[in-house]
Amino acid sequence: MIGQQAVYDYLELHGVPFEYMEHPEAPTIEIARQFWTQPGATHCKNIFLRNHKGNQHFLVVINAEHNLDIHTLERLLGQGKLSFASEERMVKYLGLHPGSVSPFGLINDLQHHVILYMDINLRDTQKLCFHPNDNRATLTLATPDFLRYLSSLPNRVIWQRLYAG
Repeated sequence: MIGQQAVYDYLELHGVPFEYMEHPEAPTIEIARQFWTQPGATHCKNIFLRNHKGNQHFLVVINAEHNLDIHTLERLLGQGKLSFASEERMVKYLGLHPGSVSPFGLINDLQHHVILYMDINLRDTQKLCFHPNDNRATLTLATPDFLRYLSSLPNRVIWQRLYAG
């Protein structure tokens, strides 16, 4: 499992600037809200899903202020019935445990199995915030810098409108 320091090292290696803030453990959006102090930053909700057969996994990223109906997501993605992936699958594919999931977990996906779905509305933000594979910190990246991180990944990244907004 690749943790927080490995994320920082990866970003530095790829020339991706970031700011980080350490804070007490924040495994849920509700808890994390009390530590959100970055002005102009959009905090993200990260949902790890699997298809009905369990042979494909998806990381879905949306604005933390929005709720997502899984049935609507099934129609939008056209991937059939989706369900939340188990902690075992999360560890296997992302090297992470619940409460720490973010796109930075994709650096642990050595088989490039997970497909990342990003809500296209996030491209219009100034900054994005995620846990760095550890829910005791938050990373803030300018959106163009986050896009540079994504371009360094071999995983498939799909930008799609996942909700109105």
